[in-house]
Amino acid sequence: MRRLLLIALAGMTLNTYAANPHKEVLEGPFATGTQVTAQCLVCHEDQATDVMKTSHWTWELEQKLPDRTVLRGKKNSINNFCTSISGNEPRCTSCHAGYGWKDNDFDFKDKTKVDCLVCHDTTGTYVKDPAGAGEPMAKLDLAKIAQNVGKPVRDNCGSCHFYGGGGDAVKHGDLDSSISYPDKATDVHMDSDGNDFQCQNCHTTEKHQISGNAMGVSPGGIDHIGCENCHDSAPHSNKKLNTHTATVACQTCHIPYFAKNEPTKMRWDWSTAGEDKPEAVDQYGKHTYQKKKGNFVWEKMVKPQYAWYNGTANAYMTGDKMDPNAITKLTYPIGDINDAKAKIYPFKVHTGKQIYDKKLNIFVTAKVYGKGGYWSDFDWSLAAKLGMEANPTMVEKGLKYSGEYGFAETEMWWRINHMVSPKAQALNCNDCHNKGSRLDWQALGYQGDPMKTKQGPKHKQP
Repeated sequence: MRRLLLIALAGMTLNTYAANPHKEVLEGPFATGTQVTAQCLVCHEDQATDVMKTSHWTWELEQKLPDRTVLRGKKNSINNFCTSISGNEPRCTSCHAGYGWKDNDFDFKDKTKVDCLVCHDTTGTYVKDPAGAGEPMAKLDLAKIAQNVGKPVRDNCGSCHFYGGGGDAVKHGDLDSSISYPDKATDVHMDSDGNDFQCQNCHTTEKHQISGNAMGVSPGGIDHIGCENCHDSAPHSNKKLNTHTATVACQTCHIPYFAKNEPTKMRWDWSTAGEDKPEAVDQYGKHTYQKKKGNFVWEKMVKPQYAWYNGTANAYMTGDKMDPNAITKLTYPIGDINDAKAKIYPFKVHTGKQIYDKKLNIFVTAKVYGKGGYWSDFDWSLAAKLGMEANPTMVEKGLKYSGEYGFAETEMWWRINHMVSPKAQALNCNDCHNKGSRLDWQALGYQGDPMKTKQGPKHKQP
C-alpha cells in the first residue's frame, strides 16, 4: 500500500502536488479517525512518532518545581475548574490530540490513535465529539477533510485552546473565539486585516514540538515565548520608557485588558452545587448558578492582577497536604522585588472553592462526568471515591477517600500573553504613577509609588 501511494504521488505533476498532494491518494471513505491516520502513516510515520513525544500527546512533562522534579501536565494536575481529568476522561480528553482516551488503559504507543486532522484540517468542518474521548463527531466527511489538510491556522489551535474548561473563554481569558479573526484592537499581532499572525509565528515548531508552556499545567516549564524574540530589549524612542523594561514585562503595559470581547470565568464555587434553586444568568448571558456546578462569576474587559515573575512558578501536586483554612495557590508565579530575574507581569487569577478530603487534608480529584459522577448523582462522596480510585497518582500513593469532605478556597494564576493592544492603547504613565491605581505598589514590595518615594528594586539600583 505504501508503495502504491508513493507511486501515485510521484506520478502527479509538480503543480498538482504543490496545490494538494493528498486529494489523489486519499480516496476514502473513512468511517473513523483511526482509519484516516492509518493512511497518513503510510507517508508520515516519522511525524506521528514526533507527535507522540510532545506534551500535546502525553499530557505530561518532566519539570522542576522549587523543591522537587515532577512529571506534570493535564494528565495529573489539579485545577479549580472541573478539578482533574481522572474519571472524567471521555469529556476532558475530547481535546486530546488523539482518539479513544476513555480511561487509564489508553495505549499511548498506538500511532493510529494520533489525530492528524484536528491540527491540519483546512475545511473548517472537523469537530471532535465533546464527550467522545477525542473521536470526531459522527457524519463528518472525513475523506474530504483528509484530502484537504494543510498548515494549521488559529482556528485549529483554538478548537481546544479557546474552549479550555468547557466553554468559550472559560480558562485563559486572553484566548477565546474572538482570536479566530480578530481586529487590531483585539490583538495587534493577529489582526486578520493586518499582521495576521498564526499561532506558530510565535509558537515556533520543530518536529511537532511547539514552543511555549502554559503556567497552569507546566509551572516548571522553561520553554517560554518572549517579546524579545522579535522586539529589541529597548524598543521605545523614549529613554524613560526603556528603563522600565528591566523590571516591567512588555505585556504589563501592552495588554491593559483581557477578555475584551468574550467574558471569562473568574470564579467557580463548587460548594453551592446541588442546591435546588433557580438557575441564573448575568448581563452577558452566562450562568451565575447551575445546580450541577455551583456559582460562577464572569467578567469582561478585565484588568489583570500583577506580580513579580522570574520565569519559574510553583504548584500544588496531587496528594499534597493543604490547609483548609487558608487559600491554596494551585499554581502561582515566583519572584519578588529583590529577585534579579523577576519582572512585573500581568495575570488572570481564577478563584475557586473546591472539594477536599477532611481527614487526609488533600484536594479530591472528583468524578463529575459519566456514571456515578456528580453531574448525574449529585453525591459528592461517591464522586470523590470514584475520582480518587480512577487517579493513578492517588492509587500509587495509597490515598483512598476517607468518607468525609469539605470545600476550601483556591487560586490559579494564568499568565496573560495574548490580546496585545495597539501602542496607542497601551498604559500611560499616569495609569500607574501619581494618582494612577493600576498597580498595588505595596503588594509588589514598594513603600509607595516609586516615582514619589524614589524607591526601586534593590537589584536594579545604579
